[in-house]
Amino acid sequence: MTNQQSLLEVNELKKYFPIKKGILQRTKGYVKAVKNVTLQVSEGETLGIVGESGCGKSTFGRTVIGLEKKTDGDIKFQGENIGDLSDRELKKYKKDMQIIFQDPFASLNPRQRIGDGLEEVLKIHTTLSKAEREQKVNELLKEVGLKEEYKDRYPHQFSGGQRQRIGIARAIALNPSLIICDEAVSALDVSVQAQIIKLLKDLQTTHDLTYLFISHDLGVVRHVSDRVMVMYLGTSAELGSSDQIYSNPLHPYTKALLSAIPRPIPGVKKERVRLEGDIPSASEYPSGCPFHTRCPIAKAHCKESIPEWREIEEGHFVACHEV
Repeated sequence: MTNQQSLLEVNELKKYFPIKKGILQRTKGYVKAVKNVTLQVSEGETLGIVGESGCGKSTFGRTVIGLEKKTDGDIKFQGENIGDLSDRELKKYKKDMQIIFQDPFASLNPRQRIGDGLEEVLKIHTTLSKAEREQKVNELLKEVGLKEEYKDRYPHQFSGGQRQRIGIARAIALNPSLIICDEAVSALDVSVQAQIIKLLKDLQTTHDLTYLFISHDLGVVRHVSDRVMVMYLGTSAELGSSDQIYSNPLHPYTKALLSAIPRPIPGVKKERVRLEGDIPSASEYPSGCPFHTRCPIAKAHCKESIPEWREIEEGHFVACHEV
């Protein structure tokens, strides 16, 4: 972390999707994708967000930057409450908040040369001249490790790793403060993952970037993150520094996730924590602790009351009755 000033503050954030049925499409219930998430992100830090597929981590990231409208709660960015702004009012903050998607090919226009795509971003959000925009595109490509002449190619002419570099170039084009990395390396080969992670770290240093790094790969998250938030069924299960989460996990769900990380050490047998059952449906939310249906240490009161979000040690928070 480069300093301790808060860039992003999220308080009791909720994002519910209505379930509509019948000819009249009346709302019959809600999918509670994000439920009461609270956190602060400092300038220059990388906050990893982990959890199983469907836990709400991607929806959380998309809601934070306005791609999804929040249901309730507060979102403060650079000290301004942006959660209730209209799309038009939010536009002035858009250049400071960018996202890198999991599938770079799906996020690029297949009929548009990549140079034109990058220049389009600059044309919409800046007052640069045509010549200045072309120069900026060349600089962006060079910065992400691509050749200038690549700007005349189309997305299908690149490998997956190269397309992700194009997505990164687009994300940094407007000099943002915050970038959401939504499974940004999960679709890439391991060797390419390492290259992209190194690129992201280098860009963080040169541009003073803040990352929300969303991933299901706990090994990658440990390598890149200053702090880690573990999500389960739309809620925060645990939050702490990378060392706290990986060396002293407190929540039984965190322990189960960490036990699944492959650690091939000859002669050492690893104890695996196995969870029984499937993740409950976010449209039929369980009572009490959301994890109690799969928790190996659940007690009777876990089914009845929601655990309090508590700070166990400095900077280390957990929501569990048994900690």
